[in-house]
Amino acid sequence: MAFVTLQPIVDDELLELVAEVAATDAAPHEVMPGAEGVDQWTDELRAGFLAFHRGRFGGLDGPAAEQGYAVLAQDEVVGVARLQRHPDGAHEVGIWIAASRRGEGLGTAALAALRTRAAQLGVRELVADTTATNVAALTMLRRHGVRLTPGGGGTLRGRFE
Repeated sequence: MAFVTLQPIVDDELLELVAEVAATDAAPHEVMPGAEGVDQWTDELRAGFLAFHRGRFGGLDGPAAEQGYAVLAQDEVVGVARLQRHPDGAHEVGIWIAASRRGEGLGTAALAALRTRAAQLGVRELVADTTATNVAALTMLRRHGVRLTPGGGGTLRGRFE
């Protein structure tokens, strides 16, 4: 398995590096809520991406109840992992990896690191949502022993054991 580290995104310096990777090596719909079906970056989308992540600088105890982490492989930003607390106490995980780095096991390694981080924080229940067509996410989740069940709106919800 690939080796990665997670660096909390809590300042503009790291966020700018993350935004550059997103804008040059991922489509907006892959990395940004609300950009479904959008394949090209614009100045407005980039500003929205930055605003979205700045809104999470407060971490799990902040207003968005979410912490984003830059995924680093050999000190290079290759994606983002996130942990978000839900009102029911469950914590949702999410990951995206730069297109040029997919298939190297980085997503699976990032999920393992995120699970370790969640355990250190005392998180008891982890969930993940994806679509039936996201083969990479389904493979990664199954490698982590996640059982998938139908969710709302054509999604699948996974609960970690």
